[in-house]
Amino acid sequence: MPLYEYRCKKCKHRFEKIQKFSDRLVKKCPECGGPVERPLSAPAVHFKGSGFYVNDYAAKKAGDGDSGSTHEKEDKKHEAKEKSDAKEKNEDKPKKPASKKPAEKD
Repeated sequence: MPLYEYRCKKCKHRFEKIQKFSDRLVKKCPECGGPVERPLSAPAVHFKGSGFYVNDYAAKKAGDGDSGSTHEKEDKKHEAKEKSDAKEKNEDKPKKPASKKPAEKD
């Protein structure tokens, strides 16, 4: 359930209330009974896991023993796999015998 912040227009008292989305909004201040408003505030969000800039794509410092970001490592893995796949395809193909050119007569 979300935590809503309220502020009294009359006495400036600030308070919070945990409410369902379907609950009615608070209209009166619990301190003085005056009208209240809901000021805008930043939501509390914390991103976890991979896929976010801070975790995966930030450049690593040279002194931390890592050769690059996770994104660069994935690119290198992908390139190595493509090379090995191409090599396997070339090994599977039968080699064509070298064609001999007819000798020129003078």
